Amino acid sequence: MRVLVTGMGGELGTRVAQLLEARTDVDDIAGCDFVPPRRRLHRAHFARIDPRDHDRLTQFVSDFEPDAIAHFGVYEPHSRMSPDEAAHASESCTVHALGAAERTGRLARIVVRSAIDVYGRGRGHPLVPDERAPLAPTSPYGRTCLDVESVAAGIGRRLDIPVAALRYAVVAGSHVPSPLGRLLRLPAVPVPAFADPAFSLLDQEDAARGMVEALVRGFDGPLNLVGPGATSPWQAVRLGGRIPIPVTGPGWAVACRAAELAGAPIPPHVLELMCHGSVSDASQAVDALELGFMVPTQEVLADLFEWATVTKLPEQARVA
Repeated sequence: MRVLVTGMGGELGTRVAQLLEARTDVDDIAGCDFVPPRRRLHRAHFARIDPRDHDRLTQFVSDFEPDAIAHFGVYEPHSRMSPDEAAHASESCTVHALGAAERTGRLARIVVRSAIDVYGRGRGHPLVPDERAPLAPTSPYGRTCLDVESVAAGIGRRLDIPVAALRYAVVAGSHVPSPLGRLLRLPAVPVPAFADPAFSLLDQEDAARGMVEALVRGFDGPLNLVGPGATSPWQAVRLGGRIPIPVTGPGWAVACRAAELAGAPIPPHVLELMCHGSVSDASQAVDALELGFMVPTQEVLADLFEWATVTKLPEQARVA
């Protein structure tokens, strides 16, 4: 396979590139992003291209002529970009990268990053949706992910090729840029005053493994990818040793403003998670991709709160 990895500069895109490099059935790997990869790559070719640069992105993909795409060019609001920038970059990367690959005539399979936010949350929405649940996103990020799925599915129908949409839970960890992670690491964290809804997390390694398995197997259709078990806002705050600040009604507007001033903006999909929870049924993905052991949500949460300590060197060990 000749695999294109969009969004290769992120934690997940870089890790997927590493896993692909280790496979003998993958001949060539190329990727692009607005930041360089986070880890050392040996076989993959990377180009630093802003996903909103239509001309350079299209030319890069056309020249590479991929037959498979791992599409991580879907940017979560307040992860590495502002909400407006993330929405624009996600749309541009999806339309132009996938469109250019379609026009080469070589494209044979696509896997896109999506999120369980496509199901929506709150009154009238299923508490634990599976892949057959209706798609009715209630946040801008959920609508962005649904648009990405729609573009990819349209290409799949035209070319008659498999298209997998991996609907991730929040991917978290000690080194993963995540608006939820930043919020939970604040010294004091706003939580629902009269509720404690459940939410699940996904380990970054499981997210990367799922993408690679869906790609090499040529899976066709949506899959929920969620870590086993669940936690809740109050439980997460206690585990992290933070101070819970009960909030209700209009108080959330004040809490969101305070969190933003503290360096942890709360986008609408994270606010939904805190107030309504975010879990889903991932049994189909585990079986279809043969993922085996997946890191439980509680362990992902524990890793989220781990920080490397700084060890001060003794005077005699310092280099002048």
